[in-house]
Amino acid sequence: MIVSSFAGKKLLFFLFFMFMFGTAMAQNQGPRSDFWNRVRFGGGIGLGFTNGGFNGSIAPSAIYQVSDQFATGISLNFNYAKFNDSQFLAYGGSVLALYNPIPFLQLSAEAEQLRINRDLETIAGTLEDDYWSPALFLGIGYTNQFATIGIRYDILYDDQKSIYANAWMPFVRVYF
Repeated sequence: MIVSSFAGKKLLFFLFFMFMFGTAMAQNQGPRSDFWNRVRFGGGIGLGFTNGGFNGSIAPSAIYQVSDQFATGISLNFNYAKFNDSQFLAYGGSVLALYNPIPFLQLSAEAEQLRINRDLETIAGTLEDDYWSPALFLGIGYTNQFATIGIRYDILYDDQKSIYANAWMPFVRVYF
């Protein structure tokens, strides 16, 4: 089983630790330097259940607000799925840039690199597949400076290797 491996447990512990550390730093009420006043934390959590399947993801993120119009940041990503006798694990990170040409419009670019580990049950037996999957998302969305809803497109999309079903994806981004 992929997640029961020692490396998988270490990665899961590391991601949990980073998420908790980021949450604690975001809630620190003491005096802050100008740098920390410009840092915002956010991310996403996802759960999915189907007949015979499960999918879970966590993606903590932090951005630095360079100006009212521009922010840049990093994100960690962890996805796990199990469908019938097949398993899937994806982990990695991304760097992103956010630009607001007008207050309610956000343009984004995000370079993502994920390590993919798949065990697929086939008629011929189990297919084990391990590889790196790059993505470069360009997006546009409506924002109120704390939450953004929009759509993004992966210009490096490969229907044979991507973990995403389509190059076009809706998104919701929240930063505190």
